[in-house]
Amino acid sequence: MPDLAELTTLRLGGPATRYVPVADADQLVAAVTEADAAGEPVLLVGGGSNLVVADEGFAGTVVHLTGGGVDVVAGANDDRVAVTVAAGEPWDGFVARAVTEGWTGIEALSGIPGTTGATPVQNVGAYGQEVAQTISSVRVWDRVLRGMRTFTGEECLFSYRHSRFKADPRRHLVLDVTFELTPGTLSAPVAYAELARALGVELGERAQLADVRDAVLGLRRGKGMVLDADDHDTWSAGSFFTNPFVDAASVPEGAPSYPQADGRVKTSAAWLIEHAGFGKGFGLDRPGARVSLSTKHTLALTNRGGASAGELLALAREVRDGVRARFGIELVNEPVLVGCTL
Repeated sequence: MPDLAELTTLRLGGPATRYVPVADADQLVAAVTEADAAGEPVLLVGGGSNLVVADEGFAGTVVHLTGGGVDVVAGANDDRVAVTVAAGEPWDGFVARAVTEGWTGIEALSGIPGTTGATPVQNVGAYGQEVAQTISSVRVWDRVLRGMRTFTGEECLFSYRHSRFKADPRRHLVLDVTFELTPGTLSAPVAYAELARALGVELGERAQLADVRDAVLGLRRGKGMVLDADDHDTWSAGSFFTNPFVDAASVPEGAPSYPQADGRVKTSAAWLIEHAGFGKGFGLDRPGARVSLSTKHTLALTNRGGASAGELLALAREVRDGVRARFGIELVNEPVLVGCTL
């Protein structure tokens, strides 16, 4: 059994009691059903890009998705193409294919690590797009009812970094995801100011699909958000904290402010972290430092080599508590914590 450090982008985590690699949906269901029948805890691992695993490891069965697949189902009409993607398919590989094929709607989600089956769980989003915008259905194995179920996009109950699957994480195993994408060479309207500037277009304008992908990859590399084994800034779980939603009166002066339909305001976790005194590279100047904030982006907590999960969590607590003390706002972790807590 490999340590979970070998299966996660943070390169942290001890061993599991049992390790089962699975190549397709049938093997996935069989492995999880067997473990459930035996009363064994189950941890499903795809790309391992959103996991913080305890140094003690996982006392149960790790089921590791190792196979994928993309099936072009059909066009709902001349304006749509339906594509069903296996849970184990690497997400960025699918995005790259969509750009090559001329399937519009996920190009701004380029460079995100992990597998496709993980994307509906937390409604993966970046640079003005979310998978909720293009997911038409998600097929799952229901561990309670012990049968297959298919949820429409609306039934997935998507919201910011959330879904029905994240709300009940031990119940549903995502088997595959069907997307409805738009044929064409131009992107969806660009909805993120930083990306629009990089492309030299106005918000709401379109650009060539390949140009959008290249621009997003460039922006992500500049923030250490494209995996690179030689760059310790990418030894992370991506953004460690979600952007908080607060009352308008709670937004600090000068902080980004994005009003929401429910009356609350979304603000920037990265801004709060930096203005609470935790700049890029925070922690690197400490003797023997093995964890730090990324030198490229304050939202990423990184393993500088040889770190422990305990060290990373201690840094996370320091940042979270510092933001709370400075601004009275509680940051919430985005990665899933396995065998550990903040």
